[in-house]
Amino acid sequence: MLNQNNPEDIRIFNQNIDRASLVKSCKHFVLDMDGTFYLGNTILPGSLDFLKTLEDTGRDYLFFTNNSSKSPDVYIKKLARMGCHISRNQIMTSGDVTIEYLNAAYPGKSVYLVGTEALIASFREGGINLVEKDPEIVVIGFDTTLTYEKIVKASDYVRAGAIYLATHPDINCPVENGYITDVGAFCAMISLSAGGAQVKSLGKPNPETVEMAMLRAGWKTRSEIAFVGDRLYTDIAVGVRNGARGLLVLTGEASMDDVKKSDTKPDAIFEDLREIGSFLR
Repeated sequence: MLNQNNPEDIRIFNQNIDRASLVKSCKHFVLDMDGTFYLGNTILPGSLDFLKTLEDTGRDYLFFTNNSSKSPDVYIKKLARMGCHISRNQIMTSGDVTIEYLNAAYPGKSVYLVGTEALIASFREGGINLVEKDPEIVVIGFDTTLTYEKIVKASDYVRAGAIYLATHPDINCPVENGYITDVGAFCAMISLSAGGAQVKSLGKPNPETVEMAMLRAGWKTRSEIAFVGDRLYTDIAVGVRNGARGLLVLTGEASMDDVKKSDTKPDAIFEDLREIGSFLR
């Protein structure tokens, strides 16, 4: 359900922003999915036309989600059911970022992973050395199969000095009827049990996400990259904090009231993807 935003508030925020020039300066678009491209299982009006506009104007795009509970193939199939057909290299998850980070920073190190079977399979395919005992690294993913035993083991290993990582920092995951508990809340419990241990989170809004997107797509200039989404503290923050652009759409979580209260401000605000596309046409 769309937020009820005052059009005057939107106009006031955008009044000193040349949105046409801003959008046209962006050559590469990183798109959030739920709340931005679709809502639940329903594609948002104008989403497919927006992708066509990007292609027609010589721009490229990839989808990115912080949700590490599912494999990229699940999202590829979901998008296909909505008439959006993409290749594997056009979608990234926080799990992908974490795998890339582990291989670059800690090659060959043993990892205890708290995650779904889909995430475990992705880590193994990515060459990560997964173990159940005495790991050098603990990684907390969005595990919808979480058990007390997993929490105890992760806490024990972190307390013993294992490097402590999370695929992303989100505390809650939005669903059609509200929210479900996400990685940030899992880590709060583990950190408290492990004596206040600090976790390093990957995914949005952290710089590793921008670096991997650029590496994956071969992009060279950060200021030409636009992160588009409906959440200020992830989708927008990853752009504005890391030398890229952050374009907020009002089709999902964030409202104009949230914008007023937040320290993270988007470069510009749009009703939806269709409006962003109108500045390119």
